[in-house]
Amino acid sequence: MQASADSTKMDCLWSNWKCQAIDLLYWRDIKQTGIVFGSLLLLLFSLTQFSVVSVVAYLALAGLSATISFRIYKSVLQAVQKTDEGHPFKAYLEMEMNLSQDQIQKYTDCLQLYVNSTVKELRRLFLVQDLVDSLKFAVLMWLLTYVGALFNGLTLLIMAVVSMFTLPVVYDKYQAQIDQYLGLVRTHINTVVAK
Repeated sequence: MQASADSTKMDCLWSNWKCQAIDLLYWRDIKQTGIVFGSLLLLLFSLTQFSVVSVVAYLALAGLSATISFRIYKSVLQAVQKTDEGHPFKAYLEMEMNLSQDQIQKYTDCLQLYVNSTVKELRRLFLVQDLVDSLKFAVLMWLLTYVGALFNGLTLLIMAVVSMFTLPVVYDKYQAQIDQYLGLVRTHINTVVAK
């Protein structure tokens, strides 16, 4: 019974996160989306200038400085006002943050499924089970060598983040025109493939 309740809770959390992600990508709450988009870009641009270790250390120091300052501020405020409010982060310190064995098992089973299917597909492609699929994979890898020569992984990640936050809004706004042009391209490709 507990596993069923945990599964239902996880499904509810997943759908909630999915709705929040969609709201972010469609800029439904401009302030929140701007903060997330700006923070992601700032993080990625800082990774272009500094190492990952430095960026993580600076972020940890900034967060620690903020929490220590807030704790000292609240302690001084309590001493001056002679109140007994207690620790400002007490609710967060007492919050339960343990993953259950069932949740860990569910995530590891899902990860195992993805790893196994990826390994099987790569084995199929590299050992040429189907010549056409292996040739398509070879062409894709050859094209990726050119992409890799033009861009590094971090640049591609920055472009992906910018695209994630701009393309859904552009498509939502100009859906009719984009669908019309995509239909023309699709029919043109179909005629070329048919010939």
